[in-house]
Amino acid sequence: MRLILLGPPGAGKGTQAKMLKEKFHIPQISTGDILRQAVKDNNELGVKAGSFMDVGQLVPDDVVIGLIKERIKQVDCEAGFILDGFPRTIVQAEKLSETLTEMGLVIDRVVDLEVNAEEVISRLSGRSTCSDCGGMFHEKSCPPKVSGICDSCGGILAQRQDDNAETILKRLDVYQESTAPLKQFYKKQGNLKAVTARGSVEEIFSRVLEMVK
Repeated sequence: MRLILLGPPGAGKGTQAKMLKEKFHIPQISTGDILRQAVKDNNELGVKAGSFMDVGQLVPDDVVIGLIKERIKQVDCEAGFILDGFPRTIVQAEKLSETLTEMGLVIDRVVDLEVNAEEVISRLSGRSTCSDCGGMFHEKSCPPKVSGICDSCGGILAQRQDDNAETILKRLDVYQESTAPLKQFYKKQGNLKAVTARGSVEEIFSRVLEMVK
């Protein structure tokens, strides 16, 4: 099973991906995670990615696609994988499709998590992220066991600078402009399914399962 999760910031892509990972025993592939790991490993693509990240620039699509390709080649992806937050643009989607075709693979299902701006602001403004492992928590729905400390690695939790109402609205505008068109791209491929991402995490997961079975 090869899946892509789409949705605006705060839609719950990371949370749902982790639950799908546990349910189906297939890895969750986050571009943020593989970028950090590649830089840590200091491999060829990691060095390239790091040269852009060090100066605050976006890592070029070709480098990101290369990292994803290398990740998909690993043994744990033989039974499938979940792409969390990638692709974000039509260009990325096209390059991903070309890469998967070269590898003899296809995306089985693209799940679009739909949520309104008011809900997104509520979710993101209460969110904190681990500075070490990237783990995410929420003051209401998923609080850490110890305030300010990551459950997984003991790292320090902090709110992202862009997790405030004004910036969130700007990020949603960017999403609508660059990422929302992906819905039409995958709709044409016949593998897009929309899921209402409101309610409890478990309720949303139940809807997601209906779409991927």
